[in-house]
Amino acid sequence: MSLSPRDPLRKKKHYLRSKIMSLSPRDPLIMSLSPRDPLVLARVVGDVVDPFMRLISLTVNYGQRQVTNGLDLRTSQVLNKPTVEIGGDDLRNLYTLVHVPSPSNPHLREYLHWLVTDIPATTGTAFGNELVHYENPCPNSGIHRVALMLSRQLRRQTVYAPEWRQRFNTRAFAENNNLGLPVAAVFFNCQRDNGCGGRRT
Repeated sequence: MSLSPRDPLRKKKHYLRSKIMSLSPRDPLIMSLSPRDPLVLARVVGDVVDPFMRLISLTVNYGQRQVTNGLDLRTSQVLNKPTVEIGGDDLRNLYTLVHVPSPSNPHLREYLHWLVTDIPATTGTAFGNELVHYENPCPNSGIHRVALMLSRQLRRQTVYAPEWRQRFNTRAFAENNNLGLPVAAVFFNCQRDNGCGGRRT
């Protein structure tokens, strides 16, 4: 029986999954998400990505403010792209960073704010390839969840920019570019400077 063109891709994905499963759960870098994890409670996991395991550190700073899950930021605080650093121990491992809002309304679509690829482990986005330049979150009303997700690439220059920012889909993008599940993520809440809370969208 002949193999379909997708069979080699399935084999690669199976290999990557088996490598992750072979890692010891006692490794301090490996943390499966608990039901009480902020990413789960805020439904970033579920609405945007499927459950994953943290395999690498991800540090995001807007100016002097380090982003922790659930941090509240105003639009004036996110005008400029953040400083992003990632962990790891092998420069040959490359990662992709996706920056999107996390809509709670299933009829809404994600919007791609920023895309950086080919980021070597132990470095940051300054050493990667910015495929889609940073566009700051600017919610019209309410409070928006905004997520930054890091995924490992198969190799250099294997991730391509989508045709447009609108109607972006993180799951489909990962599937199309052989990224698999994230290895790290963080989210913050954003609203207008003169906003006074309201429904989270």
